[in-house]
Amino acid sequence: MATESYDDYREEMIGRANVADTAELVDFYRDLEAQGAGALWTVANKIEPWEPITQSVPIVWHYDRLRDHVMRALELVTPEQAGRRVVYLANPGRRDVTAAVGWLYSGIQVMGPGELASSHRHSASALRFIMEGSGAFTNVDGHKMTLGRNDFVLTPNGTWHEHGVAENGTVCTWQDGLDIPLMNALDANFYEVHPDLQQAVSFPVDDSTATWGNPALKPAGETWSKRYSPLLKYEWEPTYEALLKYSKVTDGSPYDGIHMDYVNPFTGGAPMSTMGASMQLLRPGEHTKAHREVGSFVYQCAKGSGHTIVNGQRLDWKERDIFVVPSWMWHEHVNGSASDDACLFSFHDLPVMRALGLYRAEGLAENGGHQPVLS
Repeated sequence: MATESYDDYREEMIGRANVADTAELVDFYRDLEAQGAGALWTVANKIEPWEPITQSVPIVWHYDRLRDHVMRALELVTPEQAGRRVVYLANPGRRDVTAAVGWLYSGIQVMGPGELASSHRHSASALRFIMEGSGAFTNVDGHKMTLGRNDFVLTPNGTWHEHGVAENGTVCTWQDGLDIPLMNALDANFYEVHPDLQQAVSFPVDDSTATWGNPALKPAGETWSKRYSPLLKYEWEPTYEALLKYSKVTDGSPYDGIHMDYVNPFTGGAPMSTMGASMQLLRPGEHTKAHREVGSFVYQCAKGSGHTIVNGQRLDWKERDIFVVPSWMWHEHVNGSASDDACLFSFHDLPVMRALGLYRAEGLAENGGHQPVLS
């Protein structure tokens, strides 16, 4: 090791320890394999890498290219046949599981006027981000909510929930985000259909927002003991207004611009125990600096257009496009417009990383904090 650099040594050691194969060792490895065992030093750096190594790759799904396929699903299968009429997003690097990035799932669901999917519940936590249409609604444990464009909605794990579109509505689409891959990796996933197929509406419509959706105010005397947020719908208009107000009094984050987290109004923590969500505003012409984090991110453009550079790869996005940033990859965002702001919604697994003490982040020091664009 004295004659080679540390980086050369580290490259050589990825995957296995510094043990050369001999005929005797190869026989030993075969004997171990026959016993359902193995030698740790042959996989040491593969299972305990020097830093996070993800199989996920940066990718963007352009809504205008997917939309016709999503709408075709509307003609080919009914909600009753499909259970959930969804076109899922598959990361090319994660052929082993159905995931958009890391242990996060994403899909685009479509429903037409008058349609109602059956009520169900599962171990996976879920969220919705509304893309287009009018008249959509969801019912979570008896709390019915009307949904509009860019609204962010929770369907926490273990809650009965169903979705539909009013008779006088239009075709609606939304992004589904779930931690299904994580639940399956933990061998902890359950799925159950409501015995009556539909559940009753037990509370006034939009009561969750009326009770808990008032900024800086908490209803006096109200208590909440569940592991998820009592606010089940985070509306777009007050979210965007909050970003604009904040942008007038701060320079924002050098890495994320005007960046705000959706929170549980009762605790101030993440809305759900395994997934968090954020909205960020990039001012006209803003180009953030590159940083990387332990955690996987799914982004959806809520307003404007721009591009994100992920490990040197440029991903162009516009409204309703979805893209991902895998764990521990350098990323920076650019709003290419000189006159209009851009907004990015994201959901991520940072609550898990923080709860397990795994979260860390760092900024790029070289080249003024910016990456070269390689592709």
